[in-house]
Amino acid sequence: MKENKNKSNIIVIIVAVLLSFVSGTVGAFLVITNVPSISKNIVENVSKLEYNETSIADSVDKVKDAVVVVMSYKNNIQISTGTGFVYKKDGDTSYIMTNNHVIDGADKVQLILDDGNTIDATVVGGETYSDIAVLTSTSDKLTTVIEIGDSSESRVGDTVFTVGSPMGEEYRGTVTKGTLSGKDRLVAVSFSGTTSDYYMKVLQTDAAINPGNSGGPLLNINGEVIGVNSLKLVEDEIEGMGFAIPIEDALNYAETLESGNTVERPYVGIGMLDITDQYYLWQNGISIPNNITEGVAILTVENNSPASNAGIQKGDIIIKLNDTDISSVAEFRYELYKHNVGDTINITYIRDGKENTAKVTLGKSK
Repeated sequence: MKENKNKSNIIVIIVAVLLSFVSGTVGAFLVITNVPSISKNIVENVSKLEYNETSIADSVDKVKDAVVVVMSYKNNIQISTGTGFVYKKDGDTSYIMTNNHVIDGADKVQLILDDGNTIDATVVGGETYSDIAVLTSTSDKLTTVIEIGDSSESRVGDTVFTVGSPMGEEYRGTVTKGTLSGKDRLVAVSFSGTTSDYYMKVLQTDAAINPGNSGGPLLNINGEVIGVNSLKLVEDEIEGMGFAIPIEDALNYAETLESGNTVERPYVGIGMLDITDQYYLWQNGISIPNNITEGVAILTVENNSPASNAGIQKGDIIIKLNDTDISSVAEFRYELYKHNVGDTINITYIRDGKENTAKVTLGKSK
């Protein structure tokens, strides 16, 4: 309340901001009370308040027609649903990227477009550890190609968003917005549902990623895809921790799959267990010395494999791959898959309490 000493009347000016959570609009209104008459000068001297809301609506419009629902079937029974996006066109052929786990085991795949039309798709290929799959379609209804961004140029704290189909077709085109929470995260992935099998290098975001978002794009504020949504942490005490494969890695795998080739993984020829799996080690007759707290125990060695040719045996405990300490099966695979078929690596292991090193020439995964 401000008293105007030159007049007997009291002027009360109240400025309020009205936030409409329903419409998403932001506005301002001016309330003036107890004023018999207000001079023109007073009104002109009241500063205008302007509020601008950052909107991603234009960016969503750019990409929504390139994002599809991926429906996977086995013997005409739906086995999974996910999201994909058109990342490339070559003549009449559209290339769609999604997660491998979305189409794994399917004998038929269909795509549902943003306008509700359903079209057929062909699986070109997929790979388990990268979790990338490539589909194609010659439908003329696919007209939009998503723009490829650069995840290495993105900064932690940047605004990102997703477009996808959480919980299936009914919610297709759902948009969620959040922050790029981290880069170069190593997340342990389990394919068996019990122990961790592999580490994936991923982008972290707090944008909501739900079942059905798998394979969809993680986009920057300009509508450029910087990642492929793949994972989220699901625990009661955790919220807002989703992960996406960097688009550069995804495109490298996609290029291999497009050409009709499989992604080659180096092969050693051993079966492994974390040394913390005491019960299963005991079942297999393997004991771990008390002074060994990290490593991978070898359960089996295939005949004529790179490992057997290097002299590695059942019961050996791997503690290093080259100069990197190994603490789990997931970490061993992650370090191994940095190498190519034909490379020679050093594997350091414990046998009968003594440390040994073997040179292993990597074969091609079966």
